[in-house]
Amino acid sequence: MDPLLYLAGVVVMFLLWIKVKGLDYVIVHQRWIFVCLFLLPLSVIFDVYYYVRAWLIFKMCSAPKLHDQRVRDIQRQVREWRKEGSKTYMCTGRPGWLTVSLRVGKYKKTHKNIMINMMDILEVDTKRQVVRVEPLANMGQVTALLNSIGWTLPVLPELDDLTVGGLVMGTGIESSSHIYGLFQHICVAYELVLADGSLVRCTEEENSDLFQAVPWSCGTLGFLVAAEIKIVPTKSWVKLRYEPVRGLENICKRFTEASENKQNTFVEGIQYSLDTAVIMTGTMTDHAEPDKINRIGLHFQPWFFKHVEGYLKGDQTGVEYIPLRQYYHRHTRSIFWELNDLVFGSF
Repeated sequence: MDPLLYLAGVVVMFLLWIKVKGLDYVIVHQRWIFVCLFLLPLSVIFDVYYYVRAWLIFKMCSAPKLHDQRVRDIQRQVREWRKEGSKTYMCTGRPGWLTVSLRVGKYKKTHKNIMINMMDILEVDTKRQVVRVEPLANMGQVTALLNSIGWTLPVLPELDDLTVGGLVMGTGIESSSHIYGLFQHICVAYELVLADGSLVRCTEEENSDLFQAVPWSCGTLGFLVAAEIKIVPTKSWVKLRYEPVRGLENICKRFTEASENKQNTFVEGIQYSLDTAVIMTGTMTDHAEPDKINRIGLHFQPWFFKHVEGYLKGDQTGVEYIPLRQYYHRHTRSIFWELNDLVFGSF
C-alpha cells in the first residue's frame, strides 16, 4: 500500500472520530492525543522561532530602538483610551494561550486591550551588574544570553516561559531565594506607562513609593515596559546533593537547616507524600567529576521530579553535577508533574 495513501486514510479516520466524539471529548478526556500530536510539536516550533528572533535582535543591537517605538505605541493606545472617555478598565492584550496559567481570563473580553509586544533583552551592563529587559522577556531567553557570557540572575524561577513582567507584577521564587529573596528583591528599577500615558522610571531613590508598590500589584498601577535586574557571575556546573527524608517534622527541620546554611547556593525540597520528601542542596562549580555528570535536560532523560523520586525509593543519598542552565530549567520539560497528568492522566 502507498504510504501516503495509508497516512491520508489514518488522518481521515481520525477526523471522523473527532467529529463523532466531539472536539471537547478529545481535548478533555483524550487530551494525550491533543498534547502529543499538536501542542508539543507546536511548542517546539514556537520556542525555536523566539530563540532565533531574540538572538538576532540582540546581536544586531536593534532592541533599544525598537523599544522606544513600542513605548510610544503603548502611550498612544493609553491616550486614545482616555480620549474615548475611559469607559472601561485597561489590561494587557496578551492572549491567554501565551500564559503559563491554565486559567482563562474573561476580563480580556470586557476590558480595553493594550497591546504590549515587548519581549527583548535591551542591555547587559557588566560594570553596574544589571540587565535591562522588556516585560515579556522570559527566563529561558534570559539564561540563554546571560549564561553564555558568564552571568546569571541571582533568583531565576525555573520554568522557561515565565516572564519578567509576570514575576515582577506577581511574584517569583527560586531555590536561591533563601539568600537573595524573591524576584522583586533583585530588581533595581522599573519603567512604567501610567494611566495618563506618561512614562515613569522608579528606583529606591526616584519615585520610591511607586517602586515599592509595583511588586504584587498585578498591573494595577501601570503597564511595565522595562525592568533593570541585578546579575552575578556564574559557573558552569551545579553540584547537587540529594537527601531523602522521612517524617514531616524531620522534613521541616532538614529544610530549615539547609536554608540557613548560606554555603548552599540552591535549596529545594520535593515532597511526595505527607511524610516523604527529598531535600536538595546545590553549589556552583567550574569543575565536575566526569562519572557523576547528569545532563538532565536531554530529551531522553526522565522528568526531573521522577529522577529525584528514585533517591527516595532507593532510600539513598547522592551527588551529581548538572550543567547550570539545565539545572535552572529542570522542571520545564515536565512542568513539575503537570505534563504527567496531562498525558497519562487521561488513560
